[in-house]
Amino acid sequence: MERLEKYIRNIPDFPEPGIQFKDITPLVKEPDMLRLSVHQLIHPFLGQGITYVAGMEARGFIFGSLAAWELGVGFIPLRKPGKLPYDVKSLSYDLEYGSASLEVHIDAVSQGDKILLIDDLIATGGTAAASCQLIEQLGGEIAGCAFVVELDFLKGRDKLSQYHIHSLIHY
Repeated sequence: MERLEKYIRNIPDFPEPGIQFKDITPLVKEPDMLRLSVHQLIHPFLGQGITYVAGMEARGFIFGSLAAWELGVGFIPLRKPGKLPYDVKSLSYDLEYGSASLEVHIDAVSQGDKILLIDDLIATGGTAAASCQLIEQLGGEIAGCAFVVELDFLKGRDKLSQYHIHSLIHY
């Protein structure tokens, strides 16, 4: 995945001092790299009966919807509170510096659906773990979680140990 790594830009001290932000915008701007990243994200899950791809707002929408397209399945958006117009299931969770919430339409997932969760990056794993929990509360099964970037030193994978985790680039 060295080819992809060249397109991840490091932004020091964003969004606050001491954070080294991994910017994926150069990668999504380059058509061949975007296509390669989507293919690599879904590759381990081909033939596993995925019924939907779910992605977290906002960058998970980029990779998740393209992955859904490639797999020939629908896309489920996991959104920040107040963004979905229909009845929602909501879940609040803790972050390393505060708390957050996610919502999904109550009819987005049915009992037995096999969901592939996709996001651009896994850091501490809080958002991904909450996303999995939200999907499971609606009766879905997490077939796996795929990320473009994994920040290994933050050990987010530990919060997802019961799932198949696939990351393309490790820092």
